[in-house]
Amino acid sequence: MKAHDGLYIDGAWRPAEGRDEIEVVNPADEQIVARVPAGGALDVDTAVRAARSALAAWAATAPAERAACLTALRDVLVARKDEIAETVTTELGSPLAFSQAVHVAVPIAVAGSYAELAATHSFQERVGNSTVLHEPIGVVGAITPWNYPLHQIVAKVAPALAAGCTVVLKPAENTPLTAQLFAEAVYEAGVPAGVFNLVTGFGPVAGQALAEHPGVDLVSFTGSTAVGKQIGAVAGGAVKKVALELGGKSANVILPSADLAQAVNVGVANVMSNSGQTCSAWTRMLVHRDQYDEAVELAAGAAAKYGERIGPVVSAKQQARVRGYIEKGIAEGARLVAGGPQPPRPRGYFVSPTVFADVTPGMTIAQEEIFGPVLSLLRYQDEEEALRIANGTVYGLAGAVWAGEEAEAVAFARRMDTGQVDINGGRFNPLAPFGGYKQSGVGRELGAHGLAEYLQTKSLQF
Repeated sequence: MKAHDGLYIDGAWRPAEGRDEIEVVNPADEQIVARVPAGGALDVDTAVRAARSALAAWAATAPAERAACLTALRDVLVARKDEIAETVTTELGSPLAFSQAVHVAVPIAVAGSYAELAATHSFQERVGNSTVLHEPIGVVGAITPWNYPLHQIVAKVAPALAAGCTVVLKPAENTPLTAQLFAEAVYEAGVPAGVFNLVTGFGPVAGQALAEHPGVDLVSFTGSTAVGKQIGAVAGGAVKKVALELGGKSANVILPSADLAQAVNVGVANVMSNSGQTCSAWTRMLVHRDQYDEAVELAAGAAAKYGERIGPVVSAKQQARVRGYIEKGIAEGARLVAGGPQPPRPRGYFVSPTVFADVTPGMTIAQEEIFGPVLSLLRYQDEEEALRIANGTVYGLAGAVWAGEEAEAVAFARRMDTGQVDINGGRFNPLAPFGGYKQSGVGRELGAHGLAEYLQTKSLQF
């Protein structure tokens, strides 16, 4: 696609107020592939005003009509899926097959799910002598990350539109081209002007302006816990609703009765997927001491197969961050069994698929989110210790449990302080709520629970 040199506001592409630009870099070869405007506070204000003026009409639109718009949007995304995949590959660096299978297919499924929910959801209920109305919360400020550029946009914009809200989106500065493509799809789908608006820009400028804007009723942010805390503080000061989907340090607990080879291989694949840039990745593998040495051998062998298969991380900054964590793991005494800090290629922001053994729960690499292809293996003596280790971080986003019997895995999963647990390699479900306990966030995305985030309640007494 050809990059737009404007912002999508009130149904049209218009120039930004300032001259600042974002350079879009291909992480695989470090070449600048496009430049897009870096909008500022004035642009955010214009976009919020457009969203505010479009709100009354969109909120009053029948749910069936909103559903039809979302169906049309889904159909445009399907029609342009190859272009979207190529765009994601260009600016994120993910291999094309992965872009097609995940970066495009998942958001299409999510968009379709919200088209159905918009038509079937009950926006009112009877409770005793009251009618409870579920009304759109208003103007949504959506701030999305780069790691799943289209999915993260759809997971906010689709439920917001289904609920009758209007949106101003500030996408990650690393992946603005995918966001521009989404804006084109919104226009093609016939979504009314002002219902969706796009301001590309830098987080500390455009993102902050959007979070602080008095005309925004809800801020939905996905990204780091550090930035999420700042946005939560700003939103709290203005008494506006906030939805935060933040970091993770998810545990993959392999109980002694599990199929060890399957659990380890799937676990390694989970961490290496998307070059490790997944907030819900199972970055801590917990193995019983009697099976630990075998698991380490299996994990090292599995990681070696990903050397040529994974793409780069998104930027030079991210590459340096991940390499720093690998060096810290070595310095703190973890045993490197695959990969390491040296880049595997002279060009591009590549990181070797890395596996650490002899990791203890207090090590930095067992506590902090690395956001790269780095796996830590920890040993446990018994189930109680496994549970203590699994729950022993500030995060609680996702996790996995493997056991010979499903019931045994479920019993353990129920005791985990985390928002989502995969049982014996459970499959992604676009209708299941996704979100975290503890410092992994506030609120849920996807399905009916994700829709509810964009609604507020009014009760009429009779």
